[in-house]
Amino acid sequence: MKNSWIICLILAMAMIFPFTGTAQQASINDFMVKENLSQNGKLAIIATDSLEKTNNQVNGDYKFTINGFQQDLRFTDGVAVTSNPIESSTFVFFKHKSGSKEIGKLFFLRVTEKGISPYKISGFLLIVVPLLVLFIAYKLKRFLITLLIIALVYFYLNYSKGLDVKQLIESTILGLKDLI
Repeated sequence: MKNSWIICLILAMAMIFPFTGTAQQASINDFMVKENLSQNGKLAIIATDSLEKTNNQVNGDYKFTINGFQQDLRFTDGVAVTSNPIESSTFVFFKHKSGSKEIGKLFFLRVTEKGISPYKISGFLLIVVPLLVLFIAYKLKRFLITLLIIALVYFYLNYSKGLDVKQLIESTILGLKDLI
């Protein structure tokens, strides 16, 4: 009778053990964007830690939202390459949700003959710069002219560079969450 209980206990542990022994995917706590090393117009997304060092433990498929389109990126040793090449300068918003933390970054990608240069745009600047422009316009009593210039710049960036108001607002909100 005791032997049957021991055998049942061993079988139960043998069935439970493989599920508890499986490795979990490493989470992406932060990331940065650079041009792919082969300079083929594609972007490399690099998973980093808090010190901005590459997290080589990140392997597998992770969901990212790039300009509103969800993509599964395959990370190998902390680096993933986007599938579509960048042909001209544009704004790109990258977002990744890791557990309860949501990471979003807005970049301006400048394309030249030398390659792609990503410039991160801070969410804090998306609030301070328009407020500063409005303050200057108020002080100079030229609010309508300043508003017209801002509208022209926005329409130029919107139609020729892919800037979207939704991306600006989302990047601003995520930037403010990081400050708090």
